[in-house]
Parts: sequence; C-alpha cells; structure tokens
Amino acid sequence: MAPKFPYEDLQAFLAALEADGELKRVKAEVDPHLEISEVTQRVIREDGPALLFENPAGSTMPVAINLFGTEARMAKALGVSSLNEIGDRIGALAKPELPVGWAGIRDGLGKLMQLKSVPPKKIRKAPCQEVVFTGDDVDLNMLPGLQVWPGDGGVFHNFGLTHTKHPETGKRNVGLYRLQQHTERSIGLHWQIHKNSTSHYAEAEKRGERLPVAIAIGPDPVMAYAATAPLPPDIDEYLFAGFLRGERVEMVDCLTVPLQVPANSQIVLEGWAEPGERVPEGPFGDHTGFYTPVEPFPVMHIEAMTMRQKPIYHTIITSAPPQEDHGLGKATERIFLPLVKIMIPEIVDYDMPAAGVFHNCVIVSIDKKFPKQAQKVMSAIWGLQMMSLTKLIVVVDADCDVHDYREVAWRALGNVDYSRDLLLTEGPVDHLDHASYHQFWGGKAGIDATAKWPEEGYTRGWPEAMRMSSAIEATVDRRWKEYGLD
Repeated sequence: MAPKFPYEDLQAFLAALEADGELKRVKAEVDPHLEISEVTQRVIREDGPALLFENPAGSTMPVAINLFGTEARMAKALGVSSLNEIGDRIGALAKPELPVGWAGIRDGLGKLMQLKSVPPKKIRKAPCQEVVFTGDDVDLNMLPGLQVWPGDGGVFHNFGLTHTKHPETGKRNVGLYRLQQHTERSIGLHWQIHKNSTSHYAEAEKRGERLPVAIAIGPDPVMAYAATAPLPPDIDEYLFAGFLRGERVEMVDCLTVPLQVPANSQIVLEGWAEPGERVPEGPFGDHTGFYTPVEPFPVMHIEAMTMRQKPIYHTIITSAPPQEDHGLGKATERIFLPLVKIMIPEIVDYDMPAAGVFHNCVIVSIDKKFPKQAQKVMSAIWGLQMMSLTKLIVVVDADCDVHDYREVAWRALGNVDYSRDLLLTEGPVDHLDHASYHQFWGGKAGIDATAKWPEEGYTRGWPEAMRMSSAIEATVDRRWKEYGLD
C-alpha cells in the first residue's frame, strides 16, 4: 500500500512546489487572452517552474498552470520520488494475479484495485460547495478561461474533469476533454469518437434522455492525473486514484445532477447535455501543433456553479512539443509498463517520445526469441486499447535503451532493410490526427530494427557490434583526471 498521500488539495500541492522552488508567482496583471499562453510556453520551453498568475485580467481567481510539465514535478504530484515506483508497485501486486489477455488485465486490475485500495468516501459538506450560483446567477465569465492561440474559436477550459455515467448501467466515467465556452451558461463538450463519454451520450440519445454532466476544476493532483489515465472502461477512476493515493478519495453529491465530484475541487459545473443537440465547436490549437477544424459536438447547459471561497483556477495549454502534458504522458508510460509487459511478455521497455505527442510513435525493446517476433509485437500493440491509435512502432533489441533517442535512431536507420523490415498497414488513428487522409483511420508503419536472423531470410551473418573492452574502460575511468580533459 502506498504511504498516505501528502496533498489534501490543490493548495497543498502548490505550497509544496513553492517550498521546493518549483513554483513561480506572477504578480503582474496578465491577460488570459493569449498573453498567459505565450508566457507559459516560454517557461515550458526552458523546463521552467509551475506558474501561479495571481492577477489575471478580468477575474479575481489566480491561474495555476504548468504543474505537471516535468517528470520530477509529475512524480511529486503523485507523491513518489520516481514515476517508476508506482509501476513497480503495480507490477509486484498484479503479476501473480493477472492472466494473459485483455480480459485478464481488466478483471485482474479491477481485483487489484479492490484488494489494494478502498472505494471513494462520500461526505456531506465539501469545500467545493462553499459558494453556490444557480440559474441566471451562473456566469462562466467569472472564470479566467484562456484563449491560447489567435485562431481558437474562443475561450476554452482545458483541465476540467468531466463526469458522466452510463444511462443504463450507471457506470461512471471521468475524462479530460477540452471545453469551449459558448455562452455564460453553456459549454461545448469535445467528446471524441473513442471516448467513454461519447458512448454514454449516445445511449442517452437512443433513449431520448438528457445526460447529466459535472465538471470539476482543480481537484488534488492525483485525481487530476487519474482522469487522463487510459484505464479499461469498467475500471473506476476514483478507485484507481485511491490506489495511487493510498487513501480514500472524498466525494460529494452534486446539487442539481445525480453525480458525485471530488470534494476538494476548486470549482464545479453542473448541468445537462440534451439529446440531439450539437453546436459547432472549434477551431482549437491542439497539442499536434495545428488547429483542429470546426465540428459539431454536444453542449452542456449549466444549472449550477459551485466553488470554494477563494478558488484557484487550474488549466493547461496545448501546443507543439515541448508541452506540459509531457509529464502526464510519462506518468502513464511508466505506471502502465508492468501491465503492458503482462499483455506482451517479450517487451522489455517502451518509450513514447514527447515529439510524437505520445500516440504518433512508440519505441519498444524486446527479448527476441523467434523469427519475426518484432512484427508479432507490432500487431499486439495495435490491438491494445488506446495504443491501437499508435501510428509508428519502432522495435529494437533488449540491449537498446529506448529512452536514448540517439541510440534508437542509430539502430532504426542502420539496422533496417526497408524492403523487408518495414510493415505498412491501416487502422484507427486519433480523432485529432490531421495527417490521415480519412478522419479516424489511416496508415501505420512498424520498423523492425532488431538484429536479423537466418530464419528471417538474413543469410549474410549479422555483424558484431563494436564494443570497447571492459578492462580498457576501467583503465580510462581510473586515469581520467590524468588526461587533463575535465
């Protein structure tokens, strides 16, 4: 079991960041229209600190941003010294319990969460409901929502945890979706085709019912991460967050919709999505570095907005890499590695480069045991839940460090005969992918950069890689100062 989680809310996490010199307060007035975005991007490009804009123009709420922009801050957000700690803990607990196969991962992970964590705890009085606005008193303009790019369709709220539940089963989903502010009381819901909320809304439409929606802004950092985690559809995000925290997540009933939200949130929006109603949403400057086009999406009509007495508005910007979601992506990569290895046992390690915005490229090392095993691994990855959206898979041998991009490039460029080692196929791609000639599906490639075997048709005899002798390496290590090269 994890130690007790150190941050009861967003304020506690910000205080911890500031104590470690990882938070910078910006006291000058800064405009949420483009200016905060430009300032933040410059800080992110320099691997700079988290930011708290204390005086956003037009609002009394401070803006917290870039909280998860480095692996170190992401680890701190999850209460560990290294992101690998959580993956190791899951791997140690899960390995004897999980049979091979996706059904095994789903059932075993669910069993693991139930055994090693505790369900959410419902409370009656919550900080997020200290101030309540309903009906005509609701005004989203009180929030310092950002316009990040000049071509954006308006203000977007980019770190709202969107809660829905399946109309028939009651199964809850918590996801992180961009939210365009249409009016002072309505928000566009960018529910992509592969997301669980899309199926919840589709079922409600089929039944002719409106769907209850609740959006929580600024919960504690673990809950913020849990909303981004690629969990199996029937694994509850709050159970997963409880496992990560080592203690129960406190939740409170919404005031106007039959949903629950994190009690320690800063701001909560409650409302309904009406069946059959879609409004043009976008354009939006996404993490691909390009604007996504205008498309029709469902709308949330807000009936209540609750908040703390002195809330902090948490958000994130999207841009071409580097970007803040690098930390979030790395957390997913490290935390879920043990489960990926159970699904595909020959995998040694994998890396999702930030430059590929995580779904465009996966580098994977394998313990190669039989001919064409690299192609087998490619097919397995393309069949693995959200990793099915991966466009490029590079497979290397176990002795290659997948996080050393120079070594990976050396092997991918030098170990490949593209007439034999390049696998081209088609399949689903991310909703936001702009390069595919058809929306939602397109071409994919796998590169086999492993050493080739005679059984694979390579009859020339694979050459031995050059390595310095260990004795000489030790001698040079011992004498390095003598050379005067420091």
